[in-house]
Amino acid sequence: MKSILFFLVLSLFAHSLSAQNTLTIKGRVLDDSTRTPLEGASVLCQNSTRGTTTDKEGFFRIDLQAGGHQLVFTFTGYENESIRITSSQDNGTELTILMKKKEKKLEDVVVQASNEVKDGLQKYGSHFKDFFIGATPFASQCKIENPEVLKFFYSKKKNRLKVKAEQPVVVLNYALGYKIQYQLDSFIYEYNTKYSAYTGVAFYTELDSTAEQKQQWKFNREKTYYGSRLHFMRCYYDSTLTENGYTLERLTTDTATRQFKVMELKNPYDSALYTITDSTDKEINLFGKFRLTYKLAPMEKEYLIANKYPLTAKEQVSTIECINGFVITENGFFYEQTEVINSGYWAWKILADQLPYDYWPEQ
Repeated sequence: MKSILFFLVLSLFAHSLSAQNTLTIKGRVLDDSTRTPLEGASVLCQNSTRGTTTDKEGFFRIDLQAGGHQLVFTFTGYENESIRITSSQDNGTELTILMKKKEKKLEDVVVQASNEVKDGLQKYGSHFKDFFIGATPFASQCKIENPEVLKFFYSKKKNRLKVKAEQPVVVLNYALGYKIQYQLDSFIYEYNTKYSAYTGVAFYTELDSTAEQKQQWKFNREKTYYGSRLHFMRCYYDSTLTENGYTLERLTTDTATRQFKVMELKNPYDSALYTITDSTDKEINLFGKFRLTYKLAPMEKEYLIANKYPLTAKEQVSTIECINGFVITENGFFYEQTEVINSGYWAWKILADQLPYDYWPEQ
């Protein structure tokens, strides 16, 4: 245990140094057709606490931690634009972002008019919260501040619930101390398969409170961080998975018995799997399904009960499916995120248990 703690301290020290480095991004936001500047456009670093707005000439500047980020540009009446930023790019280059005005498609208007549920919040609000915010202990301490912006659509033919919002959904997370403004593109729930998914942009703001409450938030954030996907990606980047309590096992299907076969991935840093690109980013060439175990903390009792697992389980177990590998940057941001699919424990930990990418444990 002492050796694990020693390496953990070294890992956190390296993270602390990394967090001190900054990446300055400058640019201008213009109308796509007229090339006129858009004053007051929002420039948000997705899933972080960093954001700014453009000046009267459309210029912006934002300072970010070294690593990878997804910058999202929003302006009322315009389609959102986004661009991925990494430390390997030239910091001196100024971005030019062209934004297009929204066009309401007639097909969308017809579908929404026919499928919108007028009392949708009353009928589906609780269900939506369970699959958008979560059903964890921390989720019970979250509140949607503006539920009136939600619009619910139900397709009887497809047995599908769809939720949209034209304004950001504001979630107050009193467990972790964040106000989350979530620009919800779409939420769907398939009743036949019990499949749910949502897409959008999250922007975090620190809540203010008493010193005692902030200390509790600090404790909760650290509890949430260790064993999370963010923590895993940072450890994989730093080559400290084993020291930080992680094991990876490849899952394959036996063609004869159609049962899963489990094989430990003894060296996740083999040169065939783990290579350095652009001097800083790490390319991970994992394909297929893998079981991921975090040995230093148990799963919550609520998760074990909901999935009928033994209450004596002492490790956190998740499954990831890698469609086409992925690239990790030094702050734990990875891409393409849509090509890494979570199931198991990580899939249970959704918005209420997620931290912004610029979070680092205090030393």
